[in-house]
Amino acid sequence: MKIGYLDCFSGISGDMLLGALLAAGLPEAALHRCLADLGTGGCRIRVSHETISGLAAVRVTVEADREQPHRHLRQIEEILAQSRLPEPVRRRAGAVFRRLAEAEAAVHGTGVEEVHFHETGAMDALVDVVGAVTGLCHLGIDHLACSPLPMPRGHVRCAHGELPLPAPAVCELLAGVPVQGDELAQELVTPTGAAIVRELAAEFGPLPPMVLERTGYGAGRMQRSDLRPNLLRLMIGTGFPAAESQEVEVMETHLDDWNPEVWPHVAERLMAAGALDVSLVPMQMKKGRPGFLLRVICDPAHSIGLREIVFTETSAIGLRFHRMQRMTLPRREVRVETPWGSVRAKRIDTPAGPVLTPEYEDCRQLARQHGIPLARIYRQVCRQPEGS
Repeated sequence: MKIGYLDCFSGISGDMLLGALLAAGLPEAALHRCLADLGTGGCRIRVSHETISGLAAVRVTVEADREQPHRHLRQIEEILAQSRLPEPVRRRAGAVFRRLAEAEAAVHGTGVEEVHFHETGAMDALVDVVGAVTGLCHLGIDHLACSPLPMPRGHVRCAHGELPLPAPAVCELLAGVPVQGDELAQELVTPTGAAIVRELAAEFGPLPPMVLERTGYGAGRMQRSDLRPNLLRLMIGTGFPAAESQEVEVMETHLDDWNPEVWPHVAERLMAAGALDVSLVPMQMKKGRPGFLLRVICDPAHSIGLREIVFTETSAIGLRFHRMQRMTLPRREVRVETPWGSVRAKRIDTPAGPVLTPEYEDCRQLARQHGIPLARIYRQVCRQPEGS
């Protein structure tokens, strides 16, 4: 699997992502062809290669012959629909703009179709989004991951006046995404950049395990006041199976107004979405009411999707979560032959020697099929060598 990782140490914008894609191997001709296929006319893409803080980077600028109008979502969707862009590019680019429209509507208290795209509706934003989708497809990136995003302070001037940073639309777009504070009083994450990563990135967190193949740096427009490089780093590589994570996220919530009959369904959804373990513990809550402690243990990369399942499938209105270290013993799946058939088991390497633990479902099936006690199959598996 080809993995792309966005290292947003100085934030992200659409033009920074285009520059990083070009620096990482996207042919410049592909970007110019993307603009031609968009079919709007009157615009050019200027690409320059620069050295910033000793690092080779690519800067992308979109130049228009005339001032761009403020567009609604419907108008942007019409431009995409009438373009010669491939259908997957039109669809994914449209999803980015719809996500941005939903965030703007939530911030301004209007309907999605009423939202005016101001800065984000100009031609440079269209090229940024379409170019980003095109670049990821051209480079064959199957899985896009993103680092936690920096959230600065201060204010930014826009069509609505002076707004606090992070921009309100950025906060709305990044709900549920890992972020971190930054003392810089300049905009680091633009609404277009936030919408792109929120729609296209499959996970947010540390660098995924991969064999690193190439790296590209995209340059931003502004000069940081702290003189640090305003760059976005794109790292591309081939993924490989990683050793078991030794850092996990633990999520918990108390439930006292929920029907536990649906717990098997909830547990199945959580495990299918990447949970390492789930549990439901009966407990006595305040005022003597019976309730439950719901606990989910997961790799941090899967936490966002798991939180959504908990809020969707239970009556929880809040979650506590924290990171914990863990220690696990080496183990692998093996097959053990018994007089009644083959059974899957785990071979666990303990300090005292290897131990076999049978898979319950396999043992239960054999017990029902042959009409013998389940415990007898367990005893047989535990004393048989693996593969015998």
